[in-house]
Amino acid sequence: MKYNTITLLIYGNDISDLQPTIAYPNVQIIKKDTVENKNYLFVTFKINPAAKPGDIKVNFSKKGKIVLTRNFPLLQREKNSAQRASYTQKDAIYLIVPDRFSNGDKTNDIVPPLLQTDIDRNNENKRHGGDLQGIINHLDYIQSLGFTQIWCTPLVENNEPEYSYHGYAATDFYKIDPRFGTNEQLKQFVQEAKKRNMGVIWDVVLNHCGTEYYFIKDLPSKDWVNFSDTHTRCNFLKTTLTDRYATEIDKKEYTDGWFDSQMADLNQRNPLMAKYLIQNTIWWIEYAGLSGLREDTYSYADKDFLAGWAKAILDEYPHFNIAGEEMSRIIAQTSYWQKDKRNFDGYKSWLPTLMDFSLNDNIVSSLTTTNYWFSTWRDTYQSVAQDYQFPHPENQLIFPDNHDLDRFYSRLNKNFDDWKLGIAMYMTMRGIPQFLYGTEVLMTNEKAGSDGQRRGDFYGGWDNDLKNAATGQGLTDVERAGKLYFSKLLHWRKTNSTIANGKFIHYAPQKNDVYVYFRYTDKQKVMVLLNKSGDSVTLDLNRYSQMIPNKFIATDIISDREIKADNTLTIQAKTAMILEIEKE
Repeated sequence: MKYNTITLLIYGNDISDLQPTIAYPNVQIIKKDTVENKNYLFVTFKINPAAKPGDIKVNFSKKGKIVLTRNFPLLQREKNSAQRASYTQKDAIYLIVPDRFSNGDKTNDIVPPLLQTDIDRNNENKRHGGDLQGIINHLDYIQSLGFTQIWCTPLVENNEPEYSYHGYAATDFYKIDPRFGTNEQLKQFVQEAKKRNMGVIWDVVLNHCGTEYYFIKDLPSKDWVNFSDTHTRCNFLKTTLTDRYATEIDKKEYTDGWFDSQMADLNQRNPLMAKYLIQNTIWWIEYAGLSGLREDTYSYADKDFLAGWAKAILDEYPHFNIAGEEMSRIIAQTSYWQKDKRNFDGYKSWLPTLMDFSLNDNIVSSLTTTNYWFSTWRDTYQSVAQDYQFPHPENQLIFPDNHDLDRFYSRLNKNFDDWKLGIAMYMTMRGIPQFLYGTEVLMTNEKAGSDGQRRGDFYGGWDNDLKNAATGQGLTDVERAGKLYFSKLLHWRKTNSTIANGKFIHYAPQKNDVYVYFRYTDKQKVMVLLNKSGDSVTLDLNRYSQMIPNKFIATDIISDREIKADNTLTIQAKTAMILEIEKE
């Protein structure tokens, strides 16, 4: 590997008093670091290209006598590991919150001696029992919908006394939470997904970890975490990083402040911590065979470290994709972090993809606004029109909802016509679409802003559920219709190279409340028409002469009808049309 030095964090009573030695061909110890706490020792190996797989025996000696021996496994890489493919605009991602998706193995619901020892599906903040086996059991269903990638919120151990189900307060970065399964079961999940031509995206948390982590309860050094004495809360002001007038204390309280009282803020400026986090990410990619990353709370970590971390990943895996969560509706703030962006302060980022929260808000605004002086689509149009701020706008991750947002159908006031317009847009808009589990069957959250309800239990994931999304049992007629509509468009999307690779161009929406845009290549054009009006609208095709002639023949993907356009084109009220242009 290009990343060929490994620093081992070794923890034990007065371990720093011991001298480590190895005798393994083409592997050597090049550095030993001790810190304030004598219970920690950091040992750096250099692994030469000629090294062979096997167990490296590490002997620890005191006064010339070996008092402890541990094995460090040196594993064989998969063939062509460095050239692995990742997710792009051609893909569609299914987002799962594992605890809330499906309980496939009841024997791991409660795992002593983990601190949270209760299961209560009636409490939105408790664990509900979903696990890796439950996801594996539904892989055929996910494939049948048309998805090509699966992103699970964090699966690593979260041994916190309460509210541990979400996964974002790790207590062991190298271990799958036993209530989800085992490390080997993760590999099985990835392999089974690959058999179905689906990749698995790993959710990485670099900014913080749970306070029950052993190296938080017994700090290696005071600077292992930020604000180690005061636990100062983050000010959540992202703009401090780009504000020309921001004070140093405001910047520090954003980057170094604790995200939550149970989430210790890691200090990535500490080189040993930085090494630990980079190695951990690479290890999971190799160990599990991952196809991409999503990085949580991106800008909260030290920004120089973030650049180094992303560059290390891309140096090792040049085709890899990483989506960063910059939960800002300020587009200039988000675009600051994309790879190849020329920033005012000279900051160079290596992050390929950003999550498009601006588009998310503006699509909801457009679909729920009923009275606008020009067109209700204007908010969406103007959001997309700011793509000039991104070096790679096609790499935006677009989504109607996720685990931190209210359900799309709920935000649209359960209006099925508006939901279909929105889904048609997410299937055809520039960017990489991601959908939260259950969106396909119109899952809702009745209590706005409730994380627990946003992450409600997937229909049919538990025995005796009254509804089952996979089989259709108990679904209402509109939920069944939603699933059919969703899957039809997603399967079409998989086969259309124009959506996967095409350019984007759009027309400013007018008072008729129809938004028209095109995806196109040199060989094909797809025309998307979204009529939010309560009336049918007849369009004069002269307006679209830059892209199409006045007369053409097309297939409407949604209705399966052949369309023969002759100077005008009529689109019915509250309807989406996706036209594959066949003859011009």
